[in-house]
Amino acid sequence: MQMRTQLLRIDPLLLLAAVGLSLCSFVTLRGAGFHSYADKQALYCAFGLLLALLITRFDYTVLREYRYVFYGLGILLNLAVFAFPSIKGAHSWIPLPGFQFESSEFGKLLLIVSASAFAVERSRRLSERRTLARVMLLALLPAMLVMAQSNLGTALVYVTIGCAILFFLGTGWRQLAALALLFAVAAVIVLVGAPALGFHLLHGYQQQRLTTFINPPSSCNPSTDPICYQLHESLIAIGSGQKTGLGAAGATQAAYGFLPVPQSDFIFAVLGETYGFAGAAVVISLYALLIWRSLVILTMAKNLFGTLVAGGVLATFMFQIFLNIGMTIGIMPVAGVTLPLLSYGGSSVIVTFLAIGLLESIHVQASMASSGKARVLIV
Repeated sequence: MQMRTQLLRIDPLLLLAAVGLSLCSFVTLRGAGFHSYADKQALYCAFGLLLALLITRFDYTVLREYRYVFYGLGILLNLAVFAFPSIKGAHSWIPLPGFQFESSEFGKLLLIVSASAFAVERSRRLSERRTLARVMLLALLPAMLVMAQSNLGTALVYVTIGCAILFFLGTGWRQLAALALLFAVAAVIVLVGAPALGFHLLHGYQQQRLTTFINPPSSCNPSTDPICYQLHESLIAIGSGQKTGLGAAGATQAAYGFLPVPQSDFIFAVLGETYGFAGAAVVISLYALLIWRSLVILTMAKNLFGTLVAGGVLATFMFQIFLNIGMTIGIMPVAGVTLPLLSYGGSSVIVTFLAIGLLESIHVQASMASSGKARVLIV
């Protein structure tokens, strides 16, 4: 009876957005001819949805007690990948039977929960600089481990999580501005200052990914610059889709191997070529629904911990959506970040559904607390 009551209190629009994006992923992968990827994606989505519904049954506040465990587990997982051979030059996966476990994806959710719990403990000392420093250090330590895995995009997600938690914690605008200035100076040093002095803190291809979008294909050379080539082919795919797309038979960029990693990083370009503006509009509308409901849940959380967790999840969704779609149209760096629930990938899909389960748990607990207060007032 209690389980039925909790399920009735979930946010149906958030669930609709998640299921809708999962269906769009399946249709896009099948339409591009990636049948095996589509079938596996369907299994990942079904398993993730089941986990999300199970998490909905539990009170998320108990997670706060295990903040040290979650943070330590996140660090351990991001260290464990170095014990296994690299795949395509990156130490990002732990090979399991029939599944490639991407530790950095699960580390996102572990960081959101643990950093939110630590931030709550410091909420009464918000004006102290040590609060800002400690929360950011919690995010920067795993971010540096992920950068060492040659996964710059996910490292940026970790930093975004730390900044988002500070923002929703209520950190003053002067402190946030100082933090933004610090990151800007660090970026200039890494991309310009250090290379000028002979110190290369990033791999050459990583620096290209961060700077190529400044020099679009009209001014760079796709034949000699591999990152410029990726952007060039992505723009061709999206532009050729026009209003309604070329359909599965007419889409050639992904089918003939022109698009790099079309099932994951450049899935939006595949969508644009196959289903055109109409298909892209449907997906972007579903993402707008996902973000809107996440924001609503953030505002109705019953405590600060719930607000920070929802804020961390919201920021992760927004950053990944904007960065991934932006890189396919040339307004953001090519950072190799997955598009939530649309890109193929077991770890990414499952972690996204776990995050949605946490949002639903926050929504359920807030609804139960609200109804409890209403009953008290009536009595």
